[in-house]
Amino acid sequence: MSPASAPPGDAPRRSTAPAASAHGELARLWRVPVTYGAVGATQAPDLMRYPPRGYRPFERTVRVGHGPERWEYAWMRVMSWGIQRGAGFHVTPVEAPAEATQAAYVPVAFDDDGNPVTPATVGAGGEALYTPEGDAIVRAGDTGMLRASFWPKAFPVRVVFVVDQPTRRGAAFGTLPGHPLAGEELFIVERRDDDSVWLTVRIFSRPANLFWTAVLPALRLVQSMLVRRYLRELTGPLPA
Repeated sequence: MSPASAPPGDAPRRSTAPAASAHGELARLWRVPVTYGAVGATQAPDLMRYPPRGYRPFERTVRVGHGPERWEYAWMRVMSWGIQRGAGFHVTPVEAPAEATQAAYVPVAFDDDGNPVTPATVGAGGEALYTPEGDAIVRAGDTGMLRASFWPKAFPVRVVFVVDQPTRRGAAFGTLPGHPLAGEELFIVERRDDDSVWLTVRIFSRPANLFWTAVLPALRLVQSMLVRRYLRELTGPLPA
């Protein structure tokens, strides 16, 4: 679903049970739908002015380094759950089957002349690719169980789309039942003409239910802390 066709607010969903118990086993998590309707809206150019109805938007861009080594490191971290791990989460990835990734939404980019941009080699042909550290590159439809030290239950998220262009790569993660927020996070790494490397974080979110609405100030405080960690994660020393 593209931002233009996404509904302005939530759409009815089939399940509100926590993702970890809705189907009983991690291998079937790909069948659990996300908890919001505006899938892909983190791409909308006017997200900050016109977020999906009832959701709070956020956007921040920071420079994370310079040169081809930083570029490779940054996009691989973003596209292999590395940015979440760096923020303090223990991540259990759950890869989606081929039928899920083939049916997933893949945004189309265009150059300055209006021609479609051929995707870069990440995930070409649908095969599973890996970072030098052995972590799988995410594909649309994959699921991650994010467990934080400050909360006993995992926060489940779905890779709702990937951005795979020669100088822009990243992924968007949508919330699943059991997550305290409903909404989407997009992490984009961009390599600019001067060889500088930048990270953009775009989010829209709201509390998932009445309980989380009641503790909204604390929830937003935790979210702000995590965003700061995301923005710092890719700026550290490159691995040897």
